[in-house]
Amino acid sequence: MKARKARFDAVCFDFDSTLTGLEGIDELARRAGVETAIAPLTALAMDGAVALDEVYSRRLEILRPDRAAVSWLGARYLEEMVPGADTTVDALHQAGVAVYIVSGGLREAILPSAAKLGILPERVHAVGIEFGADGLFKDFDRISPLVKSDGKAVICHTLFQDHGAIALVGDGSSDVAAKTSGAYVIGFGGVAAREIVRREADIFISGPSLTGILDVLFEGPKPT
Repeated sequence: MKARKARFDAVCFDFDSTLTGLEGIDELARRAGVETAIAPLTALAMDGAVALDEVYSRRLEILRPDRAAVSWLGARYLEEMVPGADTTVDALHQAGVAVYIVSGGLREAILPSAAKLGILPERVHAVGIEFGADGLFKDFDRISPLVKSDGKAVICHTLFQDHGAIALVGDGSSDVAAKTSGAYVIGFGGVAAREIVRREADIFISGPSLTGILDVLFEGPKPT
């Protein structure tokens, strides 16, 4: 694809239900047979009905994913990439835009997809998991801002200072919260069309292909 002039110096993507068609924590819950305990908590947080802070640790304490489960999820993510994800990221790279993943998902599971998309590991902001020597779940990065509802706003604030004009693409309430950091928020409904995102994002793109956001990213002047 021919390089085009971008409106933004950096673009951040949520991961689950944005770059991939899965909600990773729910996928792990189905694998472990605890979906009924976890999926409702995910839905409440994504819809903004409860703060992410209230459910993040509860879900992982129920699930306690081991190294094998997280590796399995990484493979599932690769199988379920959203249509147009590679084309969209390629177009941004060709235009010289810094591309990030900013996600409350599990970093170790996201990294293989980031590599496939050509996104550098240091530009993947997600939640790390700690395993014991036996490969069993030990803990997660409890001080990561991304385990809280305003975490993406915190990350985007730093990236805004580093880059200037910044956009964030996502499907959940924590994504629209990034508007407070100066990010231009593009709601993506190709996997999950949530009313709070449709209502509060700067613009909402229905999908199904992620390439539908390209006209927004490449048309018009940079936001001030």
